Amino acid sequence: MKKIICKVEYDTDSSELVQKKSFGSFGDPAGYEESLYKTQDGKLFLYVNGGEASPYAEENIKRMSAAKAKEWQEA
Repeated sequence: MKKIICKVEYDTDSSELVQKKSFGSFGDPAGYEESLYKTQDGKLFLYVNGGEASPYAEENIKRMSAAKAKEWQEA
């Protein structure tokens, strides 16, 4: 997925996957995944996607600060 946020392109295909977290099981309408990515120039973003009853009913990209990314990884 690609998304432009504040004139910066975030692309899951050209970025490095750092960590992935899954909640629920495959096919669960409330299940979802959060994947932390790092761009080639060091920017961090979270790719989210889930079932229709999850917090992420539509796939999306959210940029993250290094501090928030560390907090997310430790949670």
